Amino acid sequence: MTKPAPLRPVDAASVLLIDRSLDRFRVLVGKRSSKHVFMPDVYVFPGGRRDRHDSRTPVSAPLHPAAIERLLLHTPARTRQATLHGLGVAALRELHEEAGLTIGNHVSGKPGALPFLPDLSALRFFARAITPPGQSRRFDTRFFALFTDEAEIDPTAAADSHELLDLRWIDIFEQLDVDMHMITIQVLEELKRCLQEDPSLPFGTHVAFFRNHRGQVVRNTL
Repeated sequence: MTKPAPLRPVDAASVLLIDRSLDRFRVLVGKRSSKHVFMPDVYVFPGGRRDRHDSRTPVSAPLHPAAIERLLLHTPARTRQATLHGLGVAALRELHEEAGLTIGNHVSGKPGALPFLPDLSALRFFARAITPPGQSRRFDTRFFALFTDEAEIDPTAAADSHELLDLRWIDIFEQLDVDMHMITIQVLEELKRCLQEDPSLPFGTHVAFFRNHRGQVVRNTL
């Protein structure tokens, strides 16, 4: 019997929204519904797959040039520009859909379109992870960090959705009291390392890249 080909990872984006207003760093997480096939009943950062229309969605401000430079690494040349733009849009679209938060300028548009023009300019690209083979779903996820004050977001405005439940702000440097998948913890640890090196999270720093090698998750840098 022919062995099925491994699933090809699809592009996805996730946002680590950081609140630094209380002299500490807190990040927004929510619990995935038990109805999800991929990673049900665990806490994650808002995010999801890049939809086809994300690459064509207009924005109020593009990604920072330094973020683009890092995103270009190990990105297929034939899809580069569409992928980069679409990843930034996907990150903020998912944040809006899953947590009710809007980053950008409100607009009145046609049904089905985003009710705002995403502002991608403050997204810091700091981590990337590819789901290992053998999973029911595989994603090539780019993780972006975003400060609430830079995005003019009120942390108390985050609201549960049918996709993310029990939204909460967790202190990055305290012991976790929520159930997370190992890769989510690794990305959170990466954010902690970046903040310890420079709390401002400057654009263009090296990006952690987690992927599978001979059955083990390895960390490289971009």
